[in-house]
Amino acid sequence: MTDSTPPPMPGFPPPLPPEPSAPAKKNRTNLVIIGAATAVIAAIIGTGIVVVQATDDDSQRATTTASSAPDEDVVTAAAEEPDPEPTFAEVDSDSFEIKLRTTERQCFGSAGCNVTVEPDMTLLVDSADLDPDAVYEITYEIRGDEDGPVIETAELSDQTSLNFTPSLVSTSSASKKLSVEITDVQVR
Repeated sequence: MTDSTPPPMPGFPPPLPPEPSAPAKKNRTNLVIIGAATAVIAAIIGTGIVVVQATDDDSQRATTTASSAPDEDVVTAAAEEPDPEPTFAEVDSDSFEIKLRTTERQCFGSAGCNVTVEPDMTLLVDSADLDPDAVYEITYEIRGDEDGPVIETAELSDQTSLNFTPSLVSTSSASKKLSVEITDVQVR
């Protein structure tokens, strides 16, 4: 007699073949990285081409404008010349008005007075027209001192900052008037 019963089943399942999904995920990760790098490179190259074409378009527009204008020399010269150096106002003694401001006075009867004065200057040109990097040395002469004229210098810098030293003047009497005049302006 022949037995037709199948053999008994083992107590554990047979081993499964290795899963192909793990290497596929690694391959997909590599593909994503390569794809992203390719997209970044393509974007950089595309941006570079657009910038170069835009720059070329600007120069072609300038050339087209120059050739369609009635006076070619003027437009071409304006397009080729660099920005001109800024020009500033010429400053001389006529650019200022000066007065004396008395800050201290000590009189000694008939012996006269000791007077401390400061220059009170008014700029007669627009301060925005002055060179902001220049220092203007303004020399002025005070008359009325017992010993003769007193010469002083003030400095104008940063277009509006005036630096000076107060002057001590001795007059022969309390009624003696002092006068002042700008004699020179130098630019440093």
